Amino acid sequence: MVGEKKQVNILIVEDDEHINNIIYDVLTKENFACTQAYSGTEGKINLTHQMYELIILDLMLPGLSGEAFMKYLRLELNYETPVIVLSAKEKLDHKLQLFELGADDYVTKPFAVEELLARVHVQLKRNTNTKHALYEYKDLLLDSENISVYIKNHELNLTRQEFKILELLMKNPTRVFTKQDLYELAWNETYLGEDKTLTVHISNIRNKIKHYTDEDYIDTVWGIGFRLST
Repeated sequence: MVGEKKQVNILIVEDDEHINNIIYDVLTKENFACTQAYSGTEGKINLTHQMYELIILDLMLPGLSGEAFMKYLRLELNYETPVIVLSAKEKLDHKLQLFELGADDYVTKPFAVEELLARVHVQLKRNTNTKHALYEYKDLLLDSENISVYIKNHELNLTRQEFKILELLMKNPTRVFTKQDLYELAWNETYLGEDKTLTVHISNIRNKIKHYTDEDYIDTVWGIGFRLST
């Protein structure tokens, strides 16, 4: 079982290049791995290539707005990734609306980088504590913090990609993942249409589970991809 510490990835979605670069510089000095996006649409694309522990999101974005990005993240992807919103809008009703959409914190522009950094650490610490919650499905128990999976008290010996695939499925039990989604999120590489590698990994996961139970855990959605069995 692979036991390396998971790297903290942060997505910065801010169309002002100067502000985006300031945030990037501050966070990379703290040893965070940051991805820069300059529009809501670009940020949305980034979500298909990488899983993030935190998102810093401007609202006034070209293309897809910050509010629309939030709706996509929470309602379509069903991701619980913490989001710190950046905005010049200060009205209370607007802030309340953002919290209702699923924002976790709010920083008003202009802001001090020290304040933003402190809020980043608070959200990551809070999310780490909640993320240590175990994910359960039938007889499977997945611990994302310790990178381990158990079935009927037996630990499954999974590769890194196998674990990542199963983690994605268990964290999003109602979502059908396309082959491209699973490949790019698990391998962090561009999907070129050759799905043999992914199919072999899915088969390996199924076989390792089948060693302890006859129940189905992963369904093939023909022509689309995979999901947890219903």
